Amino acid sequence: MQRIRLRYTKRGRLRFTSHRDFQRAFERALRRAEVPMAYSAGFTPHPKVSYANAAPTGTGSEAEYLEIALTEARDPETLRALLDESLPAGLDITDAVEARTSGLADRLTASVWELRLDGVTVEEVRKAVETFLAAETVEVQRKTKNGVRTFDARSAVADLVADHPQARSLADRPLDNACAILRLVVRHVTPAVRPDDVLSGLRAVADLAPPVPAAVTRLAQGLFDEESGTVTDPLAPDREAVTAAPPTAAATASATAPGAGTA
Repeated sequence: MQRIRLRYTKRGRLRFTSHRDFQRAFERALRRAEVPMAYSAGFTPHPKVSYANAAPTGTGSEAEYLEIALTEARDPETLRALLDESLPAGLDITDAVEARTSGLADRLTASVWELRLDGVTVEEVRKAVETFLAAETVEVQRKTKNGVRTFDARSAVADLVADHPQARSLADRPLDNACAILRLVVRHVTPAVRPDDVLSGLRAVADLAPPVPAAVTRLAQGLFDEESGTVTDPLAPDREAVTAAPPTAAATASATAPGAGTA
């Protein structure tokens, strides 16, 4: 059995698709691309797909991850291209690598988020950020299926910076009023601290309340490096292992196919 790890996006209007909607779209793409999927056992077999830390509905993402299990070896890049063609624009498969290491989910320990705040100035947001970072704890509340839960939103935040919008940040909304961009690095803890929890914290400690909902995009997720404060690529260990390892059955078949290596 071969395992392939994929990185995919949720862009534009498709940020509003739920995780279940994406699952259905992805399983259709697997059938269209004729991927030789491995299936679970039991009365209702399902394709073996493992999703890792999906972004909340309504948020965009450049860094979502999943893993699929195949019954026949395939070249990861060829498979990526076939699946990308079979998905709607906005749900894009941007990277693929053969899984040669364990614990993909264990390497997703932090996320980098970008929040576009319309109707407030950068100076207002910077003052609010200073107050938030200076606090030892920032308690916020969130409604759950078991009632209202109170927790600390400050301890999970590794970095929080306010800046002026760049051209890429204006893709979904034109700049016709005051606007600021928040860059947030948050550790994955329990309970999970989401970007909207940090916004609730900014409202609580500094009365920052943008007049319209924030446009939120996850830019990256992976292992958090405490020394540099950066989030590393979770697929890098698999690439390094593939480079160091002998060729797989898929690579050998490709290299020995008729016409391979000829002009």
